[in-house]
Amino acid sequence: MRANKGITIIGAGLAGSLLAIFLARRDFDVSVYERRPDLRRQDLPAGRSINLALAHRGIRPLKALGLFEEVRKLLIPMRGRLLHVEHGRLELVRYGRTPAEIIHSISRPGLNRLLMDAAEAAGARLLFGQRCDDVDFHSGAVLFTDEATGRRQVVNAAPLIAADGGGSAVRQAMVKHLDIQVTEDILPHGYKELSIPAAAGGRHQLEREALHIWPRGGYMLIALPNLDGSFTATLFLANRGAPSFAALQEPEALLAFFQKEFPDALSLIPNLQEEFYRHPTGMMGTVHCPQWHVRDRTLLLGDAAHAIVPFHGQGMNCAFEDCLILDGCIAEYGDDWEKVFAEFTRLRRPDAEAIAEMALENYAEMRDAVRDPKFQLQKQLGFLLEERHPGRFIPRYSMVMFHHLPYAEARRRGLIQQAILDELTAHADAIGQVNLLHADELIRRKLGDTVGEA
Repeated sequence: MRANKGITIIGAGLAGSLLAIFLARRDFDVSVYERRPDLRRQDLPAGRSINLALAHRGIRPLKALGLFEEVRKLLIPMRGRLLHVEHGRLELVRYGRTPAEIIHSISRPGLNRLLMDAAEAAGARLLFGQRCDDVDFHSGAVLFTDEATGRRQVVNAAPLIAADGGGSAVRQAMVKHLDIQVTEDILPHGYKELSIPAAAGGRHQLEREALHIWPRGGYMLIALPNLDGSFTATLFLANRGAPSFAALQEPEALLAFFQKEFPDALSLIPNLQEEFYRHPTGMMGTVHCPQWHVRDRTLLLGDAAHAIVPFHGQGMNCAFEDCLILDGCIAEYGDDWEKVFAEFTRLRRPDAEAIAEMALENYAEMRDAVRDPKFQLQKQLGFLLEERHPGRFIPRYSMVMFHHLPYAEARRRGLIQQAILDELTAHADAIGQVNLLHADELIRRKLGDTVGEA
């Protein structure tokens, strides 16, 4: 019999739906309020990111809930970055040293539908078209407006967990009522989603098991595979300047830009102009929020607490890991929400700050550094050193994507390892010119013990 332990979640996106499953399985009476309509009955608006990269950190919570086998049916493995460099040349840069070190392309709406169904099956109640307008952090009351009827209602929602994304209404209420100074660092670059349709018979027109990147220094085009044979392509470009979205207002300019920079992609995007001008230009940024919880009343989780740019493929994975760690805090402290929220914040804040920095750094890597022969040499050397020193030297990308080491520790060790790589390749242009005995000595002296997983 369900205990009378009510808890409210704002947001039925990926994090909110996953969290609802964790909480419902702990016998909480879970209500989830979502502003948008039920996407199981209505498609997402055009232009919203519909492809995501699922990695080990996101898989572990799904396995903990016994959901991964169902999710697996939605996945396409991506074994590396397939670079479309100038003049049509292709280069595959593998993500990891072993065949098991891959990431997966997954449809956002497909995964969200699965999680919503699982949340309802676990006993959570999902309410759609409910806009959160304000929060009283003393009484726990939340003001909702029904988007269809305009009817307003006040709900006693404490404890309240906000999983309502980067534009979180709950976080905005905290700023309004609690005088919290939140910083939103918006990138001067935006993104535009395009599509590469399937070939005849549902075949993929590009290599299926890769994340395709057209790196061009200050900007890039990427494409992720879909199960139906199509690819979702995304152009990342400055908002102003040359080249920029502002400079592509006319179809002639758009066509000339793609003909010059992405000629092989242009032939694969038949509806370029129609999609480019119909889809909105998305914004990207990093949210720095100094306070994630209010006593035992409210907690921010996922993007609501720490939105990041998408260039490490960790927004969803980080939010899913949030849910797993919060579940662990509940296992330790029960429904003593003040202790639960405080411990969650203590554990996750350093990691959120670390992955935010690494995501920004990865943007420069994806659009530019991947073309640098020195970067490619260091990538190859990193795999070799990992093989020579298993558990001690692990490339930073691998620590983030294929291990459960805290993000902050991955960043700390990554900085040490980068200094080692820089020293070893300062006067080397090929692996054969690297002094591996000196490398062994540097690793033993600077990295110490083997890595321990969280």
